[in-house]
Amino acid sequence: MAERKARADALRNRETVLAAADELFARSASPRSVSMDDIAAAAGVGKGTLFRRFGDRTGLIRAVFDARIEPLRQAVEEGPAPLGPSAAPRERVPALLDALLCFKLDHRHLSLALEEAGSGSPYQGASYAWWHGILRDMLEQGAGTGSGTGSGAGTGAEAGATAGPVPDGDFTAHVLLAATRADLVEHLAGRDGMTPDRLRAQLAAFVGRVLGEGQRA
Repeated sequence: MAERKARADALRNRETVLAAADELFARSASPRSVSMDDIAAAAGVGKGTLFRRFGDRTGLIRAVFDARIEPLRQAVEEGPAPLGPSAAPRERVPALLDALLCFKLDHRHLSLALEEAGSGSPYQGASYAWWHGILRDMLEQGAGTGSGTGSGAGTGAEAGATAGPVPDGDFTAHVLLAATRADLVEHLAGRDGMTPDRLRAQLAAFVGRVLGEGQRA
């Protein structure tokens, strides 16, 4: 019984730390300004506790990011359309990228802090590898627009269009994910003042061009 209580207390303490760090990053003018001392003080724990549980600042940021993005990952893995596996790839790819962009907009400084953490190439991280793999598979399963069999010019959403694999899905997945990078989102939304609605519309148009041109290469 004592062991179960200790485990429950540890889980609550971990969530307290993650919530405190998340709030600090959300309120900060710059992700670099949030230190382990700040997080420890906000969570009411010693700094040594943070290092024992998360290893270093990068490990803590990654834990916060993973916890916050987990519901989106679950929606992609087992949720309903348009994000879930029951949706056609041509519908699912734009939905996934839009959801990622919305997450980055809602967690701008947390996402930016992870990209700036200096833990090596972001492309080698487990989280990036997961999203890239999911997106690559969708592209290769038939997210592109074929020439169509109906009359008139068509897009993937129009009658008569046929779906086919996007050539070089691995590279295309990298390019599409680059459009949702936190540093780009911060530049456009922060420095340029682009509204979330406009950002989403621009991304949707870009994704549509990429998928629409996939079969005409």
